[in-house]
Amino acid sequence: MIHNMNDITKTDQSSIQPEQLRQFQSIMIRLLQCCHERMRHQSEKFGLPDAELRCLMLFEGERYLTSKSLAGRLSVVKSRITKVVDGLVKRSLVQKVKDPADSRITLLSLTSKGQNKLVEIQEFNDWIHKEVLIAMEPEQRKIMLTNLDILKASMESARGHLLCSAASQD
Repeated sequence: MIHNMNDITKTDQSSIQPEQLRQFQSIMIRLLQCCHERMRHQSEKFGLPDAELRCLMLFEGERYLTSKSLAGRLSVVKSRITKVVDGLVKRSLVQKVKDPADSRITLLSLTSKGQNKLVEIQEFNDWIHKEVLIAMEPEQRKIMLTNLDILKASMESARGHLLCSAASQD
């Protein structure tokens, strides 16, 4: 069933207290700020611009990617991803390979230097996320992870409603 933002019932709206809404918004803003700060720190630590760092991380578990798939995953236009990929190629972290099945397609893969850099980044991410989890009691961790799963599902649902609403306005 497709809903738009105006379909929220008065009961649903009245059960959300204004202070809950403000608290949720404040927490989300602060979480986003923390994530941006971590990404900025990572960029400095690994000597990569933010866009190149995020692009490099998309290669986790992937043998090859295309510029088109990277652009989609990063939500940027293809011309922007070309610049990002060129930066990674210049740093010898990514290489371009012609697709043997279709020479019009260029495949992108990590070099051995890129694989090593990705491992360093993953190890750093593991460390920082462990630091966050260690700050909580084991039972708090379980509750927090369950609630984050609920939050993720709710946010994905809201995103779906937003996309449907935008599509119906076109």
